[in-house]
This record gives sequence, C-alpha cells and structure tokens, in this order.
Amino acid sequence: MSTELSYRDAGVDRDVAAGAKRRILELVASTNVPGVVANPGGFGGLFRAPAGMDDAVLVSSADGVGTKLKVAVRANRHDGVGQDIVNHCVNDILVEGARPLFFLDYIGMGKLEAGVVEDIVEGVAIACRANGCALLGGETAEMPDVYAAGEYDLAGFVVGVVDNLKRPGRARVRSGDALIGIASDGFHTNGYSLIRRLLFDHLELDVKDDFPGVEGSIADVLLRPHRSYLQSVLPLIEDGSVHALAHITGGGIPENLERVIPDGLQAHVELASWVAPSEFRFVQARGRIGDDEMFRTFNMGVGLILAVPEDLGDTVERRLVAAGERAWRIGRVGDGEPAVALV
Repeated sequence: MSTELSYRDAGVDRDVAAGAKRRILELVASTNVPGVVANPGGFGGLFRAPAGMDDAVLVSSADGVGTKLKVAVRANRHDGVGQDIVNHCVNDILVEGARPLFFLDYIGMGKLEAGVVEDIVEGVAIACRANGCALLGGETAEMPDVYAAGEYDLAGFVVGVVDNLKRPGRARVRSGDALIGIASDGFHTNGYSLIRRLLFDHLELDVKDDFPGVEGSIADVLLRPHRSYLQSVLPLIEDGSVHALAHITGGGIPENLERVIPDGLQAHVELASWVAPSEFRFVQARGRIGDDEMFRTFNMGVGLILAVPEDLGDTVERRLVAAGERAWRIGRVGDGEPAVALV
C-alpha cells in the first residue's frame, strides 16, 4: 500500500475531539463542589472522603438513557438527555438515603460531533449543579465501526454517601405505613421502544407534530427531563421521616415498589388516588395496551413512592407539596401477599 493512512482516514478526528474537550473542561469546572481535589492533567478525578458521619457508607449507581436517545437524535435536542442520566442516577442512590458527591459520564458515538457532545455535557453539568454534585470526569469515545452515523450512547455513574445508621430500606417498613406518591414529569426514561413504535411507526407521526391531547410537540413531551427528587426528599430522609423509598423506573410500580416491601407485607396501591397523565392514556388507548403491560412498562405519572410512618403521612405530604412537589396518599402497607397489589 503506497498511501499513508492516518487516524482521521479511519474516521477519528483528534482535532475535533480536542476542541470539544476544551469546552467540556469549562462545563466540568462549573460543577465543582467542596471535596473536589484539583488534578490538572490527571488520569482520574479526585474527591476527598467526607467526614462527620458515624458510619459513612458510599453508595453508587450506573445507568443509561435507553432508546430515548433516538428521540433526541431525531429531534436534534441533546441537553435534556444529559440531565436525564444525572437525575436518574441521583434518584437511585436517594432511595438509599444518599446525597450525591460526584458524577462521571460516558458518551460513545460513531463520528464525534462537537456541538452534540457539548450539548449533552451541558445538560449533565446543569443537573450536577442542581443536585450539588461535581462532574468529576468522563469519557468520550469515537467508534465509527460501532455506532451508525448520527447515533450515540450515553451512560452515567454516580457516587454518594449516607450515614448507614440513618439509611432507609425495606427493613424499616412496617404494617400500617402510609405510601406517598410523588408525580413524575411524564415518561422519564422508560418505555421509549414501545412509545417510538406506536408514534413513529404505527401512527406515522414525527417529533415536530403536536402530541395528541397534550400541550407541546411530540419532542417536547418525550424529551422532558427525568426529574430529580433530591432537594425535596433528602430533608425528610435526614430527619427520619421516611422508612423506605422506591424509584419508579423500568418495571413500573409493581416491580420497583416490591423491592422495598418485606416478606409477609403487602403494599396496597390505590389506583383511584390519581389519574394517569394524558400522554399515558393516549399511548394506552391508541396502542390498545392492557393495564398490566402499562403498569409494568411505564411509571404512569408516579416518579417516586415513599413509605412513611402512618402518623407522619399527612405531615410528609404537606412538606412535599410545600417543596413544590405534586404529592398524594397513594396507598398503605398491610399484611399479605404478593408484595404489591394495585387495587
């Protein structure tokens, strides 16, 4: 072979990557919190271990955004999925009572598009600042033979800390506990393969079309960021008002709430206590989807469920509403099996 090959010829442009990295470093710096240890040029992010807890335990979580990314690509709107990945992970460790310390992200794409990467990381940085955690590092990989043109994947990793003596969980749940639901902002990050099949394939709609029966376009509705419940819920955990929490993601209410219900007890979820938002009802009606499938695929308008002592139920509900949440008494814990009953 007489022609000299370069990495750029193989589909990887280092110059584009370098330009994107400079902007990303500015976004990373904007999320610094106490505990971040400066490490210019380092191969790893450094964070000082927090002090002041009797039994400090680190809590970690990793997740992705799933096929919601295909909606973001189709709409060319990418900052929201950056917020999705942070908030989803933060909620997962919030269930363990942890406050987030730092976050790492991973972006893999076929051909590095600097503007897209910057939009994603800007969303990550927005959510990190809102959740009080540092974007400590990450990785952007350009792999032209793995991802199709214009496609990318996004994953995230969070580390937080909790005083193990105050950590909520299934061992604290008691018969008689009140269940408090907190509203989601739509579909969050679950069920998008089914949603896309219905809207784009069966109904032949596009992201710019109005979402039937809902204010806003299909892109507006489908790309609402996954909410973080940290600011409104962590104070309740820290003062001992919460026995356990369930983050309602893939598997819906039945599978996620079951994870915090002890053997021999049953969570009675009262379906009449709320009305699923219009977007869920539209998907169910036009997709002719049964109730069981809907409740095991989507959050149905419920993003988080708290199990709290019965005598604190009304107080917790009022505090959540005062913090700006849509919260209501969604059920109770009693004796019986299976672990979750939708009644």
